[in-house]
Amino acid sequence: METSDESTSIATNGNSSNLVGVPTGLLASASFNDFPIPLCIRGTRETHAELFNSLRQAENLEEAKRIFQKYMNSRYGFERKRNGVRRFYASYSQVLADWGFDSNGQAGAVLKGWVESRFGLFPTFHKEPIRRFNSPAWVTYVEEKMSSRFNNNEINAQFDLLYEFCQWAMLHFVATGRKHLRLYRGTNDMNEMVQDPKSAIVRMNNLASFTRERDIADEFGDTIIEAEVPVVKVLCFNELLIPHTLQGESEYLVIGGDYRVKASYY
Repeated sequence: METSDESTSIATNGNSSNLVGVPTGLLASASFNDFPIPLCIRGTRETHAELFNSLRQAENLEEAKRIFQKYMNSRYGFERKRNGVRRFYASYSQVLADWGFDSNGQAGAVLKGWVESRFGLFPTFHKEPIRRFNSPAWVTYVEEKMSSRFNNNEINAQFDLLYEFCQWAMLHFVATGRKHLRLYRGTNDMNEMVQDPKSAIVRMNNLASFTRERDIADEFGDTIIEAEVPVVKVLCFNELLIPHTLQGESEYLVIGGDYRVKASYY
């Protein structure tokens, strides 16, 4: 979540195009987060109509999770045999698990790259602040997001489906009728604050981890940031998947941008 004049610039400029049909500048703004509108990744639900037709049969989140897992295993064949040798192919669950261990590793770059390509938001941090294009930090990010370890088996399409499934689950079982979730994040870096630290607008990285439990946020920093996160900006939460792949039991992965927050010392 580190910010500076330069890192803010790179994030604000963003890609001119994205796959959600909302201008990137608006999508990144605090105003969008205050008054969010529905988002969908172009063509995903149409391409995978079989999955969303099957989800209509689910009577609860547990059933929906099993339907999703079965579809993903069938569609993407994460473990296959070729010439008698068992081979493993990139999977969304492995990327998420690796993110939990190190959000600044290759998996983190792949996820940040997915956000960049779908929502148009550039990362502002990967191992170190990304202040300009062609900087060493930017080059490292680009190299890692293109890593052959994860860039196979339609990995971005897998995350398209994960996002759409998360949104479907939010609508039907988790946050029915709600536009926001109150989430928390712990930090030791007050440089991210760009206004009054008691009621500030914070520039988040293009993908950030939050938690729904204030006490858990306290484990990650002396300052606790409280934000009303738009449901439409949630990519995943730990209870969404079988098995739980994120490290924190109450972890949420949230699309970034400018957030109006409250900061307090615990």
